[in-house]
Amino acid sequence: MLDAIVSLFPCPAEGKVETTEDGDALPCDASGTPAVLVYKTLSDQYGKFSLFKVLSGKITPEVTLVNTRTSTSEKMSHIYKMQGKKSVEVKELVAGDLGAISKLTDTKTSDTLADAKKLITVPGVPFAKPCYSMAISPKTKGQEDKVASGLTRLGDEDPSFSVLNNAETKQMVVSGAGDIQLDVLCAKLKDKFGVEVMLSPARVAYREKVRKSVEVQGRHKKQSGGHGQFGDVKIRFEPGETEDLTFAEEVFGGSVPRNFFPAVEKGLRDSIGKGVLAGYPMVFLKATLFDGSYHPVDSSEMAFKMAASIAYKEGIPKANPVILEPIGLLKVTMPDTYMGDIMSDLSKRRGSPLGMNADSDGNQIVEAEVPMGEMSSYAIDLRSITQGRGSFELDFVRYEEAPAPVQAKIIEEAKALMEEE
Repeated sequence: MLDAIVSLFPCPAEGKVETTEDGDALPCDASGTPAVLVYKTLSDQYGKFSLFKVLSGKITPEVTLVNTRTSTSEKMSHIYKMQGKKSVEVKELVAGDLGAISKLTDTKTSDTLADAKKLITVPGVPFAKPCYSMAISPKTKGQEDKVASGLTRLGDEDPSFSVLNNAETKQMVVSGAGDIQLDVLCAKLKDKFGVEVMLSPARVAYREKVRKSVEVQGRHKKQSGGHGQFGDVKIRFEPGETEDLTFAEEVFGGSVPRNFFPAVEKGLRDSIGKGVLAGYPMVFLKATLFDGSYHPVDSSEMAFKMAASIAYKEGIPKANPVILEPIGLLKVTMPDTYMGDIMSDLSKRRGSPLGMNADSDGNQIVEAEVPMGEMSSYAIDLRSITQGRGSFELDFVRYEEAPAPVQAKIIEEAKALMEEE
């Protein structure tokens, strides 16, 4: 096969001319300005090995090039040609050659290294957006840092997956092209870094909001010798216009001194992180402090903060709270023959089709809005439905009130999770 490539394929100078991100042609010329594109990174316990193509000019040991993404200088100290897994050190590489170099400090796959006198950037290797997500955790507790550092090292080799530490769901979520890629990552973590991991479904970040207005009193009183604690507030909770908490005050006659207003707001902001139905963050809430009382000696910021928290816990359940689920915009590309199966599957996932059109390759593109909670296994299911010929993109759009049966299921799952913890 290699002999056939050498004899039949065009040499780089005769092939397709590279273009920069600005649209300028970059001829494969050994006498041109030096520029290389890093197309792959190998990472092991000894460090990184960057594989590159010389796009223009000539590369020799000790030459210094600039990474156009980070603006940092990289010294090309020892350059190699790869022969299988074996690396052979060479004195020179010219335009069209493939080479390798170790210990580049700040360079990743798809980066361009160019001469400082003429900085050019070439479009990198395009990768599809990750579309399949799972939560990853170590089988042995306490090895979370080992998993994170292992995934970071593997990310140097494979930029097509991403890792996110979701503080809201308290999960480390790894996203890739499908279940096979994630299984390979788990195997690599075990083989290269000695850490065994488990994959589990990623939790969905739901929200909660109220649908009606209520007025409640929150009173915190504690006497334990010496100064006590006293805070008393009356707060009106109602649906708000913005996702963040809207705090207002309508206190007359100094029933609550102005210097305690920030403490009341702080108590409410600390409370909205946990809703009353399933413990998800409370959004679109307006809280108005309209009355209360204080003690000249025992009242403090802490007491009013506690009083606000008590008002929240008592008032929100009476304000008809509901759970909001995230809705995503789905774009599915597939051959026309699978249209019926795709539409049937979307209806099972509570999807709402928005339209369809054909692309330049004769495929159909279906757009629909679907609840993100129904899409965890879609990458696998779409592959099964279309025999691997379909692809999709899914982007978050907004939050929307979940149907009652779905809310009941979410609350039940949240309670079971709380019992486990």
